[in-house]
Amino acid sequence: MTYKLTLGLELHIQVNSARKMFCGCDASIWQAEPNTHTCPTCLGLPGALPVPSCESVQKTQLLGLALNCKVNTVSHFDRKHYFYPDLPKGYQISQYKEPLCGQGHLDLANGKRITIERIHLEEDTAKSVHEGTQTLIDFNKSGIALIEIVTTPCFTAVADAVDFCKKIQDIARVLAISEADMEKGNMRLEANISLRTEAMEQTGELANYKVEVKNINSFKFMEKAVVYEVQRQTDLLAAGETPRQENRGWDERKGGTVAQRDKEAAHDYRYFPDPDIPPMLFDAAYFADLQSRLPELPYQLRSRLLKDYGLNAASADFFSTGSGIALVPKYEAIAKQAGNPQKVANLLINKPDCRVLSVEAVAKLVTASTGDTAPGSETAINAAVAKVLAANESAVQSYKSGKLTALQFLLGAVIKETGGRVDAKAVSTVLKKELDSSFSGSI
Repeated sequence: MTYKLTLGLELHIQVNSARKMFCGCDASIWQAEPNTHTCPTCLGLPGALPVPSCESVQKTQLLGLALNCKVNTVSHFDRKHYFYPDLPKGYQISQYKEPLCGQGHLDLANGKRITIERIHLEEDTAKSVHEGTQTLIDFNKSGIALIEIVTTPCFTAVADAVDFCKKIQDIARVLAISEADMEKGNMRLEANISLRTEAMEQTGELANYKVEVKNINSFKFMEKAVVYEVQRQTDLLAAGETPRQENRGWDERKGGTVAQRDKEAAHDYRYFPDPDIPPMLFDAAYFADLQSRLPELPYQLRSRLLKDYGLNAASADFFSTGSGIALVPKYEAIAKQAGNPQKVANLLINKPDCRVLSVEAVAKLVTASTGDTAPGSETAINAAVAKVLAANESAVQSYKSGKLTALQFLLGAVIKETGGRVDAKAVSTVLKKELDSSFSGSI
């Protein structure tokens, strides 16, 4: 029998707020000495009262607006009870029935719409450090503001799940609500995985179990974990067994998931409204102000690049994801100066060394590339001269201050750039012309 993947995601994103979620402790905990960013509140001491961070609330709502969520006018915090060494109070302050953000969605480039069930805000737990037979607890992370994005089980392909997570990371960074650095633990992924038959998929029926792989810290590991679970669960179902509903973790050394503990249901947490924190009320004017703060989002940027510059899909994808987003201001400035926007895109994408050059230098390269680019041609010499001058501003300034030896250095750099297939006299003529003209050294 053929089984089909059913996958839902829970993404946890640490907020880059100045202080922790419910106390005044400094939230800059990266590489800090253990247990140095603590107070009675985040240590869970008796009598300590939580005070919510307004900054964290607003950043969560901004993310909700960016993901087309219904932002709720009434929201409150709940207590989620469970006992674990990293949770000193015996409960976590989270949200259950009235989160900050309700249903929303995000469309992938392939046209698939991912449905978001909710976005809520909670406090992070402490960090457990295992040494031999001992478990040590660092409470610096305890109480850090943590956004949780919960999707519906709408993924049927692991590639879509990875794409969604990357897009969420980009949006969080563009909104400046988090570094979303997975190596630092700013962003963690959890995948709820089950399998069903083709007939169940056609009727929308879900399996009567799900396995949650928790605290995944890379996109690659998530993909590996899902692929592994699909095979493991397929083998169990083929043998007539139902996979156990449990939490598992990804072990990269073993190349598979490992059992951790049974998976709780909502009623196991005994949720109830936190009596120490009043409900939060928001009006239309408040949300209108938040909406006005939204910058251009990556998916909006992609649409604009396709429409305004006529870029191909691959180029638009590059400039609207990951490190490519930071290059957009330079790309647009060059395209406006040099024209030929697709050629500008190709240059910046395929030749990373051009990304450090100034707008004027790259514009010259684009303009020069429209002519004869054969080695030794005038166009090739002009392009090489423009690139070398842009990359050696100190030598240019030395020449302008009267140090003629700088010309020999630049001449050698151009000859090296062209692979020695140019006439040195021709290069020297072009160099002198550029240096003695209105060239300012700021190309």
